[in-house]
Amino acid sequence: MASNRGVAYMKPGEVEIQSIDYPKLALGSRKCEHGVILKIVSTNICGSDQHMVRGRTTAPQGIILGHEITGEVIEAGRDVEYLKVGDLVSVPFNIACGRCRNCKERATGVCLNVNPARPGAAYGYVDMGGWVGGQAEYVMVPYADFNLLKFPDKAQAMEKIRDLTCLSDILPTGYHGAVSAGVGPGSIVYIAGAGPVGLASAAACHLLGAACVIVGDLIPERLAQAKSFGCEVVDVSKSATVAEQITQIVGAPEVDCAVDCVGFEARGHGKDAAHEAPATVLNSLMEITRAGGALGIPGLYVTGDPGGIDENAKIGNLSIRIGLGWAKSHVFTTGQCPVMKYNRQLMNAILFGKIKIAKAVNVTVIKLDEAPQGYKDFDKGAAKKFVFDPHGMVSKN
Repeated sequence: MASNRGVAYMKPGEVEIQSIDYPKLALGSRKCEHGVILKIVSTNICGSDQHMVRGRTTAPQGIILGHEITGEVIEAGRDVEYLKVGDLVSVPFNIACGRCRNCKERATGVCLNVNPARPGAAYGYVDMGGWVGGQAEYVMVPYADFNLLKFPDKAQAMEKIRDLTCLSDILPTGYHGAVSAGVGPGSIVYIAGAGPVGLASAAACHLLGAACVIVGDLIPERLAQAKSFGCEVVDVSKSATVAEQITQIVGAPEVDCAVDCVGFEARGHGKDAAHEAPATVLNSLMEITRAGGALGIPGLYVTGDPGGIDENAKIGNLSIRIGLGWAKSHVFTTGQCPVMKYNRQLMNAILFGKIKIAKAVNVTVIKLDEAPQGYKDFDKGAAKKFVFDPHGMVSKN
């Protein structure tokens, strides 16, 4: 039997590399003829993974992490018709059956058939169906013909693998946040958070033709990364408010569109920046977004947070100024990005050089064995997108 290793969450602040079962084409006791087994080419640390590793979810000890996966097909079930061994593919982090009502309406983030607990599933994530994660050497992917995006030219794809590894999650997620906020040619947009998703959203805003992209954060290195590809920045730790800093940039205390790329572990602004205040970002976005504008909210919010600052936060109840949003006729779009809605077009944008996403998010390739240090560095706010290279295939390109 072939071997396999994966990154396991052990306890808050700790992951370790473990020997794990080599994947089988099986779903419980039945054969999974619609699935494939992938040799993982690249797999990334996501901020959502970091929430689990910090102990901010109900993730169980031993869960194998990782939902951002790019891989090579090495085995295919009998019912897989359109993929073959050797194909290089991007794996949307949403697992979708392709058969239910939501999938047929392109809402693949809330597939009804892949998670017995609630709509929507993902690899290696708490309460998302129990699917084994992809921060490993090999992984099984179900409903392969529907889920997987095949790269048309394998050699060309490997040349751009540092960019294409972002297709499984952060680029479509950042793009979805921008699109749902109404970003278009000439827009002035504010993005809360300069982590990988925030930076990806900023790059997506440029792709969509935004006139001015403003990124807010409190970590200097991340703000410098945003500046490196043409963004304006707001330091939310300063005494000047976000609105005041935006006025200094564009001449008015408001923007057309806003994107929340922070989520439930948000910190306060100004003198409160050292403390967690989970409603701060959403409330500040309502304050600065013009009447009739929209908020894209790809930042993660959860229903169970053991580390929440109070009893309400622990079950996802936040003090949101919904009256302000109502008064300004704001549109809110939340939830998982339906990756398949965007990934093919974004793949083309990468392959034809229209977006340099690896540069924007500072893709940094490390070995699978370096996962514990990668998680520690990411937790400290490193302005990097850590990408694991389990088989040494990325570092050769």
